[in-house]
Amino acid sequence: MTPWPIHSGLSKDIATGVTATLTIFSLAVLMPVVGFLFSLFIPLPVLFYRAKLGRRHGMIVPLVSIAVMSLVFGGLTMDIFFFFGLMLLGFVMSEMFEKEVSVEMTILSVCGIVLGAGLVGIVLFGMVNQTGLYTLVSTYVATNLKLSLELYKGIGIPQETIDAITASLDRIQYVLIRILPSLAAASTLFVAWTNLIAARAIMTRRGLFYPDFGRLNHWRAPDPLVWGVIGCGLMTLVPNMDIRLIGINGLLVLLTVYFIQGIGIVSFYFEKKKLPRTIRVVLYTMIAFQQLFLLVVICIGLFDMWINFRKLDTHKHEPDPPA
Repeated sequence: MTPWPIHSGLSKDIATGVTATLTIFSLAVLMPVVGFLFSLFIPLPVLFYRAKLGRRHGMIVPLVSIAVMSLVFGGLTMDIFFFFGLMLLGFVMSEMFEKEVSVEMTILSVCGIVLGAGLVGIVLFGMVNQTGLYTLVSTYVATNLKLSLELYKGIGIPQETIDAITASLDRIQYVLIRILPSLAAASTLFVAWTNLIAARAIMTRRGLFYPDFGRLNHWRAPDPLVWGVIGCGLMTLVPNMDIRLIGINGLLVLLTVYFIQGIGIVSFYFEKKKLPRTIRVVLYTMIAFQQLFLLVVICIGLFDMWINFRKLDTHKHEPDPPA
């Protein structure tokens, strides 16, 4: 008898989970301009099949998927760590669902575990390759900057813009390396929140357990958090570059939190006005691709502390409507 007996129905579920994960992975890799939008949802099939199949069989989906991805990339690379982190996020989120803790604790736990595992993995990867952490990260950033330049050339960005970016490449690399911790934290936070919302409709329709987090478009950040934004903002005005970079790192994470709150407000009014789903998708896409709209949403989230755009009773708990 094998330690993990798998019957035919279970094998089909595992195969479907692996196929779904690898399909999203393929779209993310093969569509470089909008591929990052697909990569956001790599955790989703892992989360779903972990909930459906349980911990022991559910972990087969990410393990097989990462093995196939490693073959595609020709072995373990930094990109593999990125995709592994996304799948780990989905697995850990399903684990947290079973603990039935608050939405804040769920997100913080998921982000902490994923970021911690990522850091340990990168350090071990550097040790195996006899490369220091800074050198490893610096090489990775430089390589991706060059690939981005090639992409810009391929999609018809004006040559003068390409030349300007090329001339500033060293400076861009210097800053990117130093704000990479906050970029990693902010992106993990955003991906975790996106999959938390996306999982609700899928899991409830399939009869799987989903915690009662209340109306997520009613969520708001703790009021004292605004002092962190003010403090980090003031740090960016200090002439010392090290202090400014600390402030920038803090702002990137905190403004992501307020972007999530702002999107909740936008979703609240979309729901209140009963906008058709097609129009909602178009407007959300505009927010994703237009920096001006992105900044407006962040400002809405930030100023909600004083204005209370949704006129919410913060002490009242309302369950989400049926998916």
